[in-house]
Amino acid sequence: MGGVSDRDAFSFTVGTRLDGQYGRTGVISTPHGDIATPAFIPVGTKASVKAVLPETMSEIGAQALLANAYHLYLQPGSDIVDEAGGLGRFMNWPGPTFTDSGGFQVMSLGVGFKKVLAMEAVDVRSDDVIAKGKERLATVDDDGVTFRSHLDGSSHRFTPEVSMGIQHQLGADIMFAFDELTTLLNTRGYQEKSLQRTHEWAQRCIDEHERLTHARAHRPYQALFAVIQGAQYEDLRRKACRELEAIRGQDGTEFDGYGIGGALEKHNLGTIVGWCSAELPEHKPRHMLGISEPEDVFAAVANGADTFDCVNPSRVARNAAIYVDAGRFNINTSRFRRDFTPIDENCDCYTCAHYTRAYLHHLFKAKEMLAATLCTIHNERYTIRLVDRIRESIDGGYFEEFQAETLGRWKGRISAP
Repeated sequence: MGGVSDRDAFSFTVGTRLDGQYGRTGVISTPHGDIATPAFIPVGTKASVKAVLPETMSEIGAQALLANAYHLYLQPGSDIVDEAGGLGRFMNWPGPTFTDSGGFQVMSLGVGFKKVLAMEAVDVRSDDVIAKGKERLATVDDDGVTFRSHLDGSSHRFTPEVSMGIQHQLGADIMFAFDELTTLLNTRGYQEKSLQRTHEWAQRCIDEHERLTHARAHRPYQALFAVIQGAQYEDLRRKACRELEAIRGQDGTEFDGYGIGGALEKHNLGTIVGWCSAELPEHKPRHMLGISEPEDVFAAVANGADTFDCVNPSRVARNAAIYVDAGRFNINTSRFRRDFTPIDENCDCYTCAHYTRAYLHHLFKAKEMLAATLCTIHNERYTIRLVDRIRESIDGGYFEEFQAETLGRWKGRISAP
């Protein structure tokens, strides 16, 4: 099975459209199952959503999982995942899978920000930006990126061809072209240069993807998404969309979808997604990289994002931060020592059905590993359920009302509900 002739195993069907907006529902079909969109894709960086069984992720409604090419390349090695039968089989996940290209991790090694890029405006512009107290572990040139492993300091090099080779071995249903992720600190001139570099890398990615698809015809077809950069500049974002849409492989292969990436100002997120949706073909899916907060999700969906991923629900859960309709609060504060109510009486997750705030408070204070498991289950379910309800509201014709009601309750960080 698999091969170029099986590209029909991947498709996207548009469902209900939002009046006057780019948002829509739809279905992404992959060799390992369908994804009803909009959909939140939980992140299992190293082929594992930290602290939670893959079976549990299925039980809480996850339709697909995303893993990280950079991390799996370093450990255990993409060849081992390939030998195991691909990412899904390796981690005992039967559904669709995504892998990113490694571009974000390589960029973060280069500037030392490690986990996140601030989604806020900055006054300074510099093309040699590096986080305070950090060492540069990656350097970019027109051919690719040379970097040192954060695990042992060993030297490695990623090119578009290397990234494609790794991701084909990982075997995800959806993978992303190798790109250069800039920061809000970079100058306009560098953004233009980087955009051209990313465009050239995208052509190399699709050529190598085409070659590997032929060579690995025994494997199911893997869809390739291009990644749109351009920071906060409308002309660069639109230019990137048009140029990426025009790219073809030697056999005429097109990108199967598009990822909207890059550093951006939080308040401009919806606007930037809208610029891209206006330029991109409607019959192909759009993935927004790295968002999960309710206000960001609504803005992205309304402006045309079909899927999105983020590590935040699981990451903050491991630090005792809990999502509820009113916002996010910390369960390890003293006021919850004798609170024998669930995290959220309106939540249908396993944690809320069986455990109390007092017990979770105790687990964190006792440094028990179960704390991370139970809180991650809740936060992931909260995010998945929110997006499921957004999808239902679009199909039901009450998206604006649901958005107003939900965001009216959401206050971000709160002391406690």
